[in-house]
Amino acid sequence: MSIQTVIMAAGQGTRMRSSTPKVLHPILGKPMLWYSLRAAQTVSDDLPVVVVGHQAGQVRRFAEGQARFAVQEQQLGTAHAVEQARPLLEGQAETILVTSADMPLISAETLHSLAEAQQAHPGPMTMLVAESDSPRGFGRVVRDDGGFVRAIVEEADATPEELAIRLLNVGVYAFEAAWLWDALRRVPLSPKGEYYITALVELAVRDGLNVQALTLANPEESIGVNTRVHLAEAAAAMRRRINTRWMLAGVTLLDPATTYIEPEVAIGRDTIVWPNTHLRGGTTIGQECELGPNTYILDTQIGNRCKVFASVLERAIVEDDVDIGPFGHLRKGAHLARGVHMGNFGEVKNSYLGPGSKMGHFSYLGDATLGANVNVGAGTITCNYDGERKNPTRIGDNAFIGSDTMLVAPLVLGENARTGAGAVVTKDVPSNSLAVGMPARVIRKFEKP
Repeated sequence: MSIQTVIMAAGQGTRMRSSTPKVLHPILGKPMLWYSLRAAQTVSDDLPVVVVGHQAGQVRRFAEGQARFAVQEQQLGTAHAVEQARPLLEGQAETILVTSADMPLISAETLHSLAEAQQAHPGPMTMLVAESDSPRGFGRVVRDDGGFVRAIVEEADATPEELAIRLLNVGVYAFEAAWLWDALRRVPLSPKGEYYITALVELAVRDGLNVQALTLANPEESIGVNTRVHLAEAAAAMRRRINTRWMLAGVTLLDPATTYIEPEVAIGRDTIVWPNTHLRGGTTIGQECELGPNTYILDTQIGNRCKVFASVLERAIVEDDVDIGPFGHLRKGAHLARGVHMGNFGEVKNSYLGPGSKMGHFSYLGDATLGANVNVGAGTITCNYDGERKNPTRIGDNAFIGSDTMLVAPLVLGENARTGAGAVVTKDVPSNSLAVGMPARVIRKFEKP
């Protein structure tokens, strides 16, 4: 049976005290709405409908191409929000799932289970519920002896006996579509001047129909975000979920509580991650690596058997058997080939270090291309910027760059070239030659090895 999804994302989120729309506040590098979209997209072949309202332009820009949009010009309640999706969805599906963008922990598996539960029974709606001793302001769910829902009692209206009920309304629903579109027209205006989706329970019961409840297997999924305190709680829960998945997949996290792995990161088995390591964006890590502690890696590809110790890697490529750090910094465009060693306090930007090359410590390479087995002495710097443009440096295979060498680009050093300590190289150095001094001059040529 066909399914369509509605994601409510129109609220103002005043308790966040922010100029950013609530649903765009990030959890592990991704806006809350991103998680809701990903879950919804697994349930239906069609793009979900996102109901936008407050700061609709920003929400649209983020979700463009990932969703269709319905606009709730006035925020008149949750039932009113779903009503705005009618022109897009009426007559398009047998089942309508309704969720909220401020509930990023609702998983794809839960939405599948909710849809299947609704399609398996004759009643018009199935609602997601959670059993918890921490009500978090949720309405209490009252059921009859058969287990069907009879009412939702909001916390402010509940009696002491009703407040003791541990079954909570999560606010995620599956509906028989034809019944939903008819019932929305009958939702009464609340004393607060809004139309609430919870009123659909009362309408179903009045019609003599059964409302089914599906209990969350993991109550953490019910964490909704209305304040930054809730945001931190949701982020901690998401971090536990992601970290658990990787540990079960064969990755060792020595201290999961201080390990931050964003949802699109990929990690190979038998990799060890030390505390206070942040793996972000589209980073991919190979097998048998060792990362951290105190390491930050963003949008970087790392091969197998690499070691990265107390370093920062941003938008770089690291091939197999590379070791970096401590206190190394790979910037955008850095590419370290197989077997490269980069020691402490080294920085590489938009440069290629060929197989087996070594950059011991306290050096900077920018806009440089190094061949294989090049040795870069301590304190070496490529002077690549002349105030107007970035200039390249090319160093051939088996070159040896002496400590404290200044390589003033544009510059070419041939194969087996050498520089003396403290050289300021302003002219090309031919292959098999030694250049020394300031400015450097060639004083010796070597026989080809």
